[in-house]
Amino acid sequence: MDQIDRNILRELQSDGRLTIQDLAQRVGLTSSPCMRRVRQLEQDGVIQGYRAVIDPEAVGRGFEVLVSIEVKRDREAVEAFEAALQEIPDVIEAYRLFGSPGCLLRIAVADITAYERLWIERLTTLSGITEVNSQIIMKRIKEPRGLPVDG
Repeated sequence: MDQIDRNILRELQSDGRLTIQDLAQRVGLTSSPCMRRVRQLEQDGVIQGYRAVIDPEAVGRGFEVLVSIEVKRDREAVEAFEAALQEIPDVIEAYRLFGSPGCLLRIAVADITAYERLWIERLTTLSGITEVNSQIIMKRIKEPRGLPVDG
């Protein structure tokens, strides 16, 4: 990956809706070689997709919670837990961690009542769970802006 590819990635992370013409101009290429590079980055899996960034409040999910969960440390329990998380749309991010806690979730719901319902009806009923701790997000200080792509 050369500096032009990195520039393409930087520009697309900033604005994924750029036309090829605008992107090419920003990175100092003509449209055809720029398009080839973008396609190659997509085929190589460097660019994994394009998404719209949505205001959580606008879709009724402005209440966010970070949840640390301990799961029994055996393969069957971990696999069952991870599969069950895929079926809970309120869990918008999930990470298995080394050490304690074993898992960290980011959850987006409407309000504390919705979170309490999720906690009681879904989270605490997942098999293999030994502990659930919740931290309510007060304020997002830094928004995700993409990965640094400098070499």
